[in-house]
Amino acid sequence: MAGTTEDRRDGERTAAGPGGGSGADDAAGEDGLAGLEAGLDALDTRTTTRQPLGRLLREKVLPPVLAVVLVLGLWQLAFELHLKPDYQLPSPKMVWDALAEEWYKGTILGVVWQSVSRGALGFLVALVVGTPLGLLVARVKPVRAAIGPILSGLQSLPSVAWVPAAIIWFGLTDATIYTVVLLGAVPSIANGLVAGVDRIDPLHLRAGKVIGATGLRGLWHVLLPAALPGYIAGLKQGWAFSWRSLMAAELIATSPELGSGLGQLLETGRSYQDMPLVLGAILLILMVGIAIELLIFAPVERRVLRQRGLLR
Repeated sequence: MAGTTEDRRDGERTAAGPGGGSGADDAAGEDGLAGLEAGLDALDTRTTTRQPLGRLLREKVLPPVLAVVLVLGLWQLAFELHLKPDYQLPSPKMVWDALAEEWYKGTILGVVWQSVSRGALGFLVALVVGTPLGLLVARVKPVRAAIGPILSGLQSLPSVAWVPAAIIWFGLTDATIYTVVLLGAVPSIANGLVAGVDRIDPLHLRAGKVIGATGLRGLWHVLLPAALPGYIAGLKQGWAFSWRSLMAAELIATSPELGSGLGQLLETGRSYQDMPLVLGAILLILMVGIAIELLIFAPVERRVLRQRGLLR
């Protein structure tokens, strides 16, 4: 009887064969796949933790504040040591007093706004022109061979070199200023986009074609998003060039019809040998450039890099 029972159990195991073991193996395999998927989901999940205020102030605010204090301290020390005469090297307080006087006159805000509005408008027009130009150069080989070296040469050409030509072409008008701004900014924006497109993995573009993202759809949904980091770098450089070009144009092309921007303020200080006003205008130009970087370009760049897992 015992032998018969053993034979029956062996027969049941034999009858089950690989099917009985297969059920257990499949369950184990499904558990493994589920664990693998959970692990991949955990890798894709980005946990954003808010930094403590003290740490944020210590890491982000304190270093630039200390740098500014150090520069002002060295500046004041140079003034106290009389390295240069006072009319050539004024103290920080003298520069502050010059800016305060302009503030009391009610001219500072108008001067800053005149330059910022010109720079913003010129940059937007350069964006509209430089983006399709960059795409054309990046995707059409004959166009790259013909225009690519010219764009690189224009980018390295000092913007101030265009001011005399623009004055001859358009006279002392706003067209002169915007021409100089465009010639300074468009090559940087186009070259930045070209660099971003060149860094795209070809497999990425082929995958887009497989799913039907071709033509304008592929351009909008595949090419531009993939080239975005390089494109943003080009935009930052384009703004820097447009701002520098604007200051060069305002500094040279001065006329009552053009109004008064930061460049004209700088030229006014030079004309009257007013060194505190000259340094004050330089500081205002620097502060506007830093403000645009911190308030506009830096947040956009951080967001793009964070979305791609390149920044925590």
